[in-house]
Amino acid sequence: MSRRLALITGASSGIGKALAREYAANGWDVALTARREDKLRALAEELEKQFGIDTLIITADLAEPSGPETIVNAVAAAERDIDALVNNAGFGLPGTYTQTTWKQQSDFIQLMFTSYCELVHRVMPGMQERGFGRILNVASVAGLSPGSRGHTLYSAVKSALIKFSQSLHFEGKAYGIHASALCPGFTYSEFHDVNGTRSMVSKMPSFWWLTAEQVAEAGYNAVQRNDPICVPGLWYKFMTGLFQVLPTHMAMWMMDRNQAKFRAAEKPAETAARES
Repeated sequence: MSRRLALITGASSGIGKALAREYAANGWDVALTARREDKLRALAEELEKQFGIDTLIITADLAEPSGPETIVNAVAAAERDIDALVNNAGFGLPGTYTQTTWKQQSDFIQLMFTSYCELVHRVMPGMQERGFGRILNVASVAGLSPGSRGHTLYSAVKSALIKFSQSLHFEGKAYGIHASALCPGFTYSEFHDVNGTRSMVSKMPSFWWLTAEQVAEAGYNAVQRNDPICVPGLWYKFMTGLFQVLPTHMAMWMMDRNQAKFRAAEKPAETAARES
């Protein structure tokens, strides 16, 4: 098989779906994984027809500890190597920390951080042996900004993913492996509809919003260049740069002031939102 294979988690919608299209458009075969098989099959058929590439569908839940092993074993059973890993599966928990159960928070950590780390640990040795690899961890501008009220572990996990990606960037250099953290801001997708925050985030100015296609293109180009951090959009580049130079107390004051505009519309979380 002459084409390289990219494994993309959370590929059924949003940024993951756009990343699958981006890789396929650039001549990669894609292994698509998420929980919703019907959406994966529809996407696979679209990509095969449009770009003439091969696809592999793996239905798995990365909130389950067995998820990463299931996915990697499925690719191995298809006799393919994972040349690019795109960790994208998403999980959102609206509301404050005590408005959610520990099971929800534990599932969040498993999906949003532990599964990312385990997948890298499982595929990176093969990349080292072959002298080629691409690792793209979808983080967020939240990982470069002060923490927020609600979605309590979100910023913490995204910050950890950025540092994780930076370390992988250094470790991979000698083996031809590129590693990048993709840090988008607000992006149009079904995610905000699922977690019940659409009415709140829709109050944001239009220049805060990115398209999934913009984010995917930026992320693909960044990992190809081996940029350790990618922040799509001029507004978000400015905002995250500002947060890096401001004193911490001033940055937190600005964050608190901005969030106060949207708290009136906030409701306690009843269910977790998944984009996987």
